[in-house]
Amino acid sequence: MTGLILLLILGALLAPFESLGWWAGWFGEKPALPTHQATGAGEALREHPAASAVVYLSGIGAIDAASIPQEEIDWGRMAVRRLPGVLVTPDVYPYSVTNAGLTADRSFARVYRWIERRRLENPYDLLQFVINLRNLFQVAVSADRRYGPIYNLGVASEIIKALERGGYRVGSGKPVTLIGFSGGAQVSLGAATYLAPVLKAPIRVISIGGVMADDPGLNQVTRLYHLYGEADPVQKLGHWLYAGRWKWFPQSDWNRAVAAGRIEMISMGPMAHNGAKNYFGWTAFTPEGKSYAIATIDMIGDLLARDGLIDPAALQAARAANDPEARAYETARVAEAAQARDKQRQARTV
Repeated sequence: MTGLILLLILGALLAPFESLGWWAGWFGEKPALPTHQATGAGEALREHPAASAVVYLSGIGAIDAASIPQEEIDWGRMAVRRLPGVLVTPDVYPYSVTNAGLTADRSFARVYRWIERRRLENPYDLLQFVINLRNLFQVAVSADRRYGPIYNLGVASEIIKALERGGYRVGSGKPVTLIGFSGGAQVSLGAATYLAPVLKAPIRVISIGGVMADDPGLNQVTRLYHLYGEADPVQKLGHWLYAGRWKWFPQSDWNRAVAAGRIEMISMGPMAHNGAKNYFGWTAFTPEGKSYAIATIDMIGDLLARDGLIDPAALQAARAANDPEARAYETARVAEAAQARDKQRQARTV
């Protein structure tokens, strides 16, 4: 137990060093925000025709931009089909100032690759919490008023690069929506500090069970939508841990945004943060018969349509076209869960 406590303390103390090392120029590109459209092979990138863009920042279970929990991958693929007319940008790792995943050129890359292999074999392997803990400390860095500005500058730079790779033109004024799950919501708010003035476009944040601080980035977002589950105590941590969210500090960034009507809290019913009944779940259903995963996607679609970022008719058409695939996927996942339960019962009776 003593060793574990010492490891936690050491991890917390070392958490800011990646950001500080990047700022000092020890590794990665020189700290700066892109200010013009990126080019490739000597030619300007072709601008995507979408009228707005969406950037997804994963939760603390992510190893890199591509290696995220399978439930988020499946959810993201379905979201792309149900959110028409937007540029979707998923290739940002929010827990590194240089977008470098944990299995990239790092001191402990071999350890993280080993954990990743174990997680692929067993999604519930307890060692994955090493990744969660490491990324949780980076969320704390993002929320820290001392180190957060450096960390959030780095992530904002990577978001802009990812948008440009997808065909977004800096200066076009096209709205950008950051969707962050869990710790990704806090990083979204922090990055918004720099995204709004560089992109010269409205920035929205949609938090899915997000753990957020009283971040100065709130002053740069036009709207913050916080989707929360009634069975999700994790999302309450932001309110408990950061005094700027308490009602006794009306001049905090958070409470001024609340007073201005720029923060909207939206209950998602009995959804949880983890497990089969989380926001990405395929085997738990709303009273209307939607899986929790589809219900979360459709709530995001409704919000984007309400803000004029998705055509309502196109949204309904996309949902109707995707519904058969979504129903089939839900049915398959329910069957898989039933088989897993049967195997567990058989194992207990042996």
